[in-house]
Amino acid sequence: MTAALVPLVVLLPLLGAATALILGRHRRAQMAVSTTVLAAVAAIAIVLLVTVDGGEPMAVNVGGWEAPFGIVLVVDRLSAIMLIVSAIVLLVVLVYAVGQGVADRHRETPVSIFHPSYLILSAGVFNAFIAGDLFNLYVGFEILLSASYVLLTLGGTGERIRAGVTYIIVSLVSSLFFLSAIALIYGAAGTVNIAQLSVRIAELPASVQLILHLLLLIAFGIKAAVFPLSFWLPDSYPTAPAPVTAVFAGLLTKVGVYAIIRTETVIFADHDLSVLLMIIGGLTMLIGILGALTQADIKRLLSFTLVSHIGYMIFGIGVGTQLGLAATIYYVVHHITVQTTLFLTTGLIERFGGATSINRLSGLLKASPLLAILFFIPALNLGGIPPFSGFLGKVGLFLAGAEDAGATGADAAGAGSAWLIWILIATGAITSLITLYALTRFWNMAFWRRREELDGYESALLGSVLEAPEGATVTAKRTTPVLMVAATTTLVVLTIMLTVFAGPMFELTSRAADGLTNPDVYVSLVFPGGTR
Repeated sequence: MTAALVPLVVLLPLLGAATALILGRHRRAQMAVSTTVLAAVAAIAIVLLVTVDGGEPMAVNVGGWEAPFGIVLVVDRLSAIMLIVSAIVLLVVLVYAVGQGVADRHRETPVSIFHPSYLILSAGVFNAFIAGDLFNLYVGFEILLSASYVLLTLGGTGERIRAGVTYIIVSLVSSLFFLSAIALIYGAAGTVNIAQLSVRIAELPASVQLILHLLLLIAFGIKAAVFPLSFWLPDSYPTAPAPVTAVFAGLLTKVGVYAIIRTETVIFADHDLSVLLMIIGGLTMLIGILGALTQADIKRLLSFTLVSHIGYMIFGIGVGTQLGLAATIYYVVHHITVQTTLFLTTGLIERFGGATSINRLSGLLKASPLLAILFFIPALNLGGIPPFSGFLGKVGLFLAGAEDAGATGADAAGAGSAWLIWILIATGAITSLITLYALTRFWNMAFWRRREELDGYESALLGSVLEAPEGATVTAKRTTPVLMVAATTTLVVLTIMLTVFAGPMFELTSRAADGLTNPDVYVSLVFPGGTR
């Protein structure tokens, strides 16, 4: 009976999008449809997690066609966790967008366009998390990308159109790599079913495996914004309306990370590129955070920190142990909530202060103490200050790396890999400190600095940071809608809950990692009785 709920996580948003489009002239009805659909998906996701965590993962053959000939939808602990987090974040951001739309009379988020596109984006995200074959995963990516093109260019300003063009071109290149990889994989293995590929890929020559592996990593690396494939992100995300930017930053890159996890733990479980992944993870951390240091605009600063912290997840995937994957999943959940919260708070700052640059903001602590708190807590969390979830997630990743380095270093042949891991742990610690510095610098300038200090204030530090190119002028509004503040506060509370309930969360992610480290579990789920 519970298995029948699995297709609903995709069907409900698609049906909701069609309904919202029909109700284009009825704004309140559209809002009610969107809110109800996402709330229903969140409830279904909770039921699915309770079911798979208490028993066995589930696979649903759509239309009754047995795998690998039909579409198979798979829900294990990892899928269920990602469904819950994404549904809750999408719902909270929707409430924020409704509050902003009502206050601004829907200039930024035209209801007739926004709600259908938002629900289609949600359907694509949910479909990607439960896809049991590569082509269905590709379909999920294309669904969310087609909707994201619309959401990114809402308002039709020149700045957004230019950013949208860059985003579309990069996305098309990524899709081309992904589709090419699917075609080559099908030609070499005769299937695109993920479980069946786990068996057949291992039978191919090592050189063929390497080519297919790298193609998938390039496609997913662009979507996850890992170095050097992350150049497009800082110029694309900050131009969109605040709720759109928050969803893009919090969720879309994590879909790419999720795809990399499936690739490394199921499809290419026997083909090890861990050293390459760890090097990429370290470079992503370092290059991203160095870019953040040069930014005066908080939107661009957060976009660079987004890139940087993807590196932690890639590092955990590269470690590949049960502890490393458990810490990675926990860090993904942490980063989705914290990064989304920071972008929503930035929307409030822009609305309240009329700008997002440290060269134009001051005195916000006195003007709005609540806004100061809403930014300060997730900023400390992202910076990795104890005892927040950012600190706990990083410690988990570092412990996993240290454990792997100890095991690897015991063998003389693995001494080089052990040294690499220790270097990357140091890089992660330095990145965390720089993140904290960059965010607290903005908080100090925007909130703590007094208004009278703004005029004529110059220093070598501020002289070295860069304003956002062609930044739009925003009119300050000294009041903020209750729904916007309530939605942001809700996410801040959720980030704190990740700290309060870190123990149970780590236990859950550890159980999820257990299934990932044993591909036979996934294979036997799709093909009962089958093994690798």
